[in-house]
Amino acid sequence: MKALVYHGPGRKSLDERPLPKVVAPTDAIVRVTRTTICGTDLHILKGDVPTCEPGRVLGHEGVGVVEHVGAAVAAFKPGDHVLISCISSCGKCDACRRGMYSHCATGGWILGNKIDGTQAEYVRIPHADTSLYPIPAGVEEEALVMLSDILPTGFECGVLNGRVQPGSTVAIVGAGPIGLAALLTAQFYTPAQIIMIDRDKHRLEVASTFGASACIDIARTDPVEETLRLTDGAGVDCAVEAVGVPSTFELCQAIIAAGGTIANVGVHGVKADLHLETLWDRNINITTRLVDTVSTPMLLKTVRAGRLAPKQLITHRFGLNRVLDAYDTFSRAAETGALKVIIEVA
Repeated sequence: MKALVYHGPGRKSLDERPLPKVVAPTDAIVRVTRTTICGTDLHILKGDVPTCEPGRVLGHEGVGVVEHVGAAVAAFKPGDHVLISCISSCGKCDACRRGMYSHCATGGWILGNKIDGTQAEYVRIPHADTSLYPIPAGVEEEALVMLSDILPTGFECGVLNGRVQPGSTVAIVGAGPIGLAALLTAQFYTPAQIIMIDRDKHRLEVASTFGASACIDIARTDPVEETLRLTDGAGVDCAVEAVGVPSTFELCQAIIAAGGTIANVGVHGVKADLHLETLWDRNINITTRLVDTVSTPMLLKTVRAGRLAPKQLITHRFGLNRVLDAYDTFSRAAETGALKVIIEVA
C-alpha cells in the first residue's frame, strides 16, 4: 500500500509499505477513504515530538471502511463506514474510566505517533470498539474528518478547559484550524465577545464569517492594547492559546482578566515563560490538555442536526498520490489560504 512516511526532522516521502494486519483481537483494519494533515504533523516534522520515530506512517485523522476485525471486536463488522478517532482508548484502564482517554494505558495519541497512522491506504486501529464511531447515514464523510481531531480539540482543550460561559469574553490566539474550531464550538455557550487574534489576514476574514465579534491583526495592531480596549480595560475571561509558540502564550498572559482562564491548546516544542511576577495575585487558572475525544458523540449529533458545519473548514483537496503537494500547501497557509486539506485516498 502507499503511505506517507516520516524519515526524521524535515524528511518525509510517499512509500510502499506492507498492508497492516490484525495484531490483537480488539484490532480493526480500516481502508482509509479520506484523511487530512494536522498542525501536529508539522510539529513532528520539525522534531518537536520525540515519541514519533523515523519510519512512522503519519496521520491520526480520517474516515474509512472496516475491512477486517479481530475476534473480540463486537461493535463493528467489515463494510461499516467509520470515523477514526485521533485518540485510541481501551475504555477499561484507570485513565479511561476517568474520561482521560488521551492517557489510556495502552492507547492515547498513538496513531501517527507511536504506531502507523492514517495517511495511508489502510490503517490498523487498536481498541476498535472504543476508538471508532459509526458514520450516520446522510452525513458527508469529508465533513466528519474534522471530527477526528480538530473539533473535539478546539472544544475540549479550548472551550471546556477555558470555562467559556454565557456572557463571557473570549480571545482565541491563532486563527488556524484549531482556533477556528474553538470559535465555532465556543458559540454553543453564547459568549458576549469572541476576539480572534492572528497575523494572517485571510484567516481573520474567515474567522469573521464564522462568527468572531472582533478580529485583531497583530501585523497592524498591538493585540494587548486592542484587546484591553475591546474589554474596557479588563481583559478577557478566557484566552485560548492555539498556536504553540512562546510569544502567543505570553500574549495570553498579557490579556487575561482577573479570575480568568488561559487554556493552552498549542503543541509547544520549546520552553515558554510564565510571568508569575505579574500574575501571582490575579486569581487566574492555566489549563493544559491533550484532547480526549469524549465530546465526539455530541459533536456528531450537532453535525447530523445541521447545527455545526465543519465542512466550511476545508479549503483544498488532493489525492494520496499528491500528499507531498498537500503538505506543501498546508505548511504555507499564509500564502495558499489553506485551512484544512482533504486527502482523498479511495
